Amino acid sequence: MTFSFELLAEDSHSHARAGLIHTPHGDIPTPVFAPVGTQATVKTLTPTDLHEINATLILSNTYHLYLRPGADLIAEFGGLHQFMNWDRPILTDSGGFQVFSLQSLRQITEQGVTFRSHLDGSKHQFTPENVIATQEKLGADIIMAFDECPPPHDYAYNAISLERTHRWAERCKAAQRRADQALYGIVQGGVFPDLRAKSAEFLTTLDFPGYGIGGLSVGESKVQMHAMLEILHPILPRHKPRYLMGVGSPEDLFEGVARGIDQFDCVLPTRIARNGAVFTHNGRINLRNARFATDKNPIEADCQCYTCRHFSLAYLRHLIMAKETLVLRLTTLHNLHFMLDTMRRIRQSILDGTFTDYKNQFLAAYQTVPEESRQRRIYKDK
Repeated sequence: MTFSFELLAEDSHSHARAGLIHTPHGDIPTPVFAPVGTQATVKTLTPTDLHEINATLILSNTYHLYLRPGADLIAEFGGLHQFMNWDRPILTDSGGFQVFSLQSLRQITEQGVTFRSHLDGSKHQFTPENVIATQEKLGADIIMAFDECPPPHDYAYNAISLERTHRWAERCKAAQRRADQALYGIVQGGVFPDLRAKSAEFLTTLDFPGYGIGGLSVGESKVQMHAMLEILHPILPRHKPRYLMGVGSPEDLFEGVARGIDQFDCVLPTRIARNGAVFTHNGRINLRNARFATDKNPIEADCQCYTCRHFSLAYLRHLIMAKETLVLRLTTLHNLHFMLDTMRRIRQSILDGTFTDYKNQFLAAYQTVPEESRQRRIYKDK
């Protein structure tokens, strides 16, 4: 099966959409949240765990897999699906964000980016051509163009960077050889409406099968992020998926979907889980809190995840205080179940015509964590 996007429903009170992305490894119901498996693994979980919480798409990282164990080795195993024993769709990002996060360890030219590995200091170069070649060896269903992710508030630099990103997008498309992978272009432009519109207008002329929106949730306010999404909605093709890269707190799912976003990914649910924080419908709670020491209740009474069906808050807090590694798996399972179940409910509400009511109900009860909840991956899921 080749890649395609089927639009099934659109909300009459917002830009929310429900659809299906068809890929060689199965369908992805949209809108979708993708757990992040940076190193070809979603930290602490097995593929069986991911099946049980019904993850339909996971993300892996080209930068990290290029450095270790290497794309050639993964190709010898038949690609990421066989290497990590995952039979559902995979998306690989280009590694561009990770390379540009290295700051003093990289140098940008028209040809590409020369950088030093954060692992051992060895010198490497990413170009549009070799990034596409690497992703073709990895074999994901969705791959991303190589772009530059500049500081969001510098207009002069964003204007220059945008032109380079567009030239790199053309080179990425020309370099693609595999017809069974969908290559997404990436819209950049910082927090500047004219640059965002210019980027979207140019990239749509290249007729990519989908479009990533990069350079957001990297220091700008949520108001600015929402404004950029609203600018892009009427420009990006209606019958192609839109992917808001690196964004995915619970409240961001609702706000992004309301502005026409179909795909999300973020390390937030798994990262905070490993630090003892879990999601509830009233907001985030810290399991280290002493008030949970004797609490016999689960994290949420009506949650159907494995953790909530079997364990109390007191037990989870005990595992944290005793530094037992089991708690990392249990909290990660809960947080990803929460995110995926919330997204399933969002999708159903779009199909039912009740999205706005569900959004208002959820956000009225959910207490957000200012700004911290918007931190995207730097160069790995720590």
